[in-house]
Amino acid sequence: MAAPDWTAAALALAVAAVMLLGARWRPAVPFSIVGVAAATAATQLLDLDATPIGDLPAGLPAPSLAFLDLSALGSLLAPAVAVAALAALESLLSATVADSMTTGQRHDPDRELFGQGVANLAAPLFGGVPATAAIARTAVNVRSGARSRLAALTHAAVLAVIVFAAAPLVSAIPLAALAGVLLATAIRMVEAGALRAMVRATRSDAVVLVLTATATLVLDLVLAVVIGLAVAGALALRAVAGQARMDRTDLPAGLLDAYDAEERAPLTEHVAAYRIDGPVFFAGAHRFLHDLSAVTGVHVVILRLSRVTTMDATGALALKDAVEELHRREITVLAGGIRPGQRPALASVGALDLLAGEYATTAEAVAGARAHLRRAGLLPAAPATASLGEEAAR
Repeated sequence: MAAPDWTAAALALAVAAVMLLGARWRPAVPFSIVGVAAATAATQLLDLDATPIGDLPAGLPAPSLAFLDLSALGSLLAPAVAVAALAALESLLSATVADSMTTGQRHDPDRELFGQGVANLAAPLFGGVPATAAIARTAVNVRSGARSRLAALTHAAVLAVIVFAAAPLVSAIPLAALAGVLLATAIRMVEAGALRAMVRATRSDAVVLVLTATATLVLDLVLAVVIGLAVAGALALRAVAGQARMDRTDLPAGLLDAYDAEERAPLTEHVAAYRIDGPVFFAGAHRFLHDLSAVTGVHVVILRLSRVTTMDATGALALKDAVEELHRREITVLAGGIRPGQRPALASVGALDLLAGEYATTAEAVAGARAHLRRAGLLPAAPATASLGEEAAR
């Protein structure tokens, strides 16, 4: 293993210290330029062993005017999509960082990506490579007082002048000095208060934060963001699934008061009502619908579904399995409050065909359960007028 270059480390730390301390003393002074100039002068005067920019290997070869091989388009499609996705992610991250460092300004993601796409379509025509925003340069720009698109144009113009007129001077800048600039920029991008708030907010936020930061150091920024998004999505899905629940509820007393005492007891004894709250989807449906399959001691089950927020095919299939299990034990299942958005999922798996009745309200469902108990002989026969009313409820 090669020994560390302590000279380069000292230069980087010195430039970072000049930038951080100078910004507190005189915020309007560009101490990044002061630090880089001082480090360059020190390496030249003291003959320090620091790698200058001019010693970097040559860049990409000059583009050729060879005709495009159409047969290669298939093999280039996947890399092109990957580069476009990474460039979009990097640019949006840079814009988000700029938003967090300013007040009263928010970027338009559509405009950012559209402008980047146009630029990347035009750049290859002149031998350019895909361009993307850079978080470090964006942060330096904002910290230096940039407020408009004129800053980017000024940056391009100054860079062009430096490349064509001051290349010999720039080539003498030690890489360690630029590393110090990036180090100070990274430190100034971090808001300690926001980090403490995220760590203390929830355990999930702390896990995502630590995991993303570690992956950034070990792997790279883009891959770390992808890992962080995947973990955050999984934790959010788990939290949403945990909100779903199913509770056995008593029949509303106001509904039972409409029946005589001879009917109330059988209704309470033979009818069970279950209210399902929250999302019924693949992440957690089997967890609580399994308990529905274990219901015993009743003849009718009323499912109150008006509080179900969303339902996918997996959730509908789990509900169908529970209803089928109740049917095998000769328990009739009624449903109340099915929303229009839930019907496609329930119909696609055949769950609606297993229901003995669908009702808009709980009162109508209780009336349907009462009619079923009469047909089963568990309630006394009703007068003709009452039977007509029950048939209407059905």
